Amino acid sequence: MSKRRQELVEATFRGLAMAWTDFEGQLEQVPVIRKLNRGQLQIEDYRALLKNLRQQVVDGGCWIARAASHVDAEHFEIRSHFMKHAVTEHRDFQMLEANFIACGGTLEEIRSASKNMGSEALSAFMFHKASQPNPFGLLGAMFMIEGLGSRKAVEWGAAIKEQLGLEDHQVSFMLYHGEHDDDHLEELETHLAMTVHDEDDVQEVVRTARIVGRLYALQLEELNHV
Repeated sequence: MSKRRQELVEATFRGLAMAWTDFEGQLEQVPVIRKLNRGQLQIEDYRALLKNLRQQVVDGGCWIARAASHVDAEHFEIRSHFMKHAVTEHRDFQMLEANFIACGGTLEEIRSASKNMGSEALSAFMFHKASQPNPFGLLGAMFMIEGLGSRKAVEWGAAIKEQLGLEDHQVSFMLYHGEHDDDHLEELETHLAMTVHDEDDVQEVVRTARIVGRLYALQLEELNHV
């Protein structure tokens, strides 16, 4: 990697780190997360969280696959990464459904639920970005979403399990992502080195990360508001 390219990658990571810090602050203000942090979560809160996350998780593999279809042959390796990532993610909603049922919900209820207002905004933005040629700004989106899994999921899953007296199989969605999403983040530097060529590219990745962070927090703020 050239010195200039290394500087651009480092600038991107600095911007992403700042975006993540802001995102963490937003999450701390979300009502359901505040209840969790204060040890006040109820089982109906957890079911609502699972039900509302499910719709976005279903879309996750779809927008990643769409992004892959808009990557040109010159960036074949990144296209392959997006495709493998889509395969990894596309069954995650089944774990989430199983957790919902194990906590007293029904399959019909979770599958028939509509996206909440925040999920609608997040999904629309993701598909919009994924439909653009070489949508490498989505590397910023992946940084935020995978970071949520690797940095927050185990913490939240353990707290939910303890507060509600649940078993591992009832919080497996969060525990699984906490253990596996680090693998995805390790590939980010390599892909940034291939796609970040100037300051505009840096700003696109960081700006996408910031937007996704805000919309993801909005999704959690708007539980059951459809």
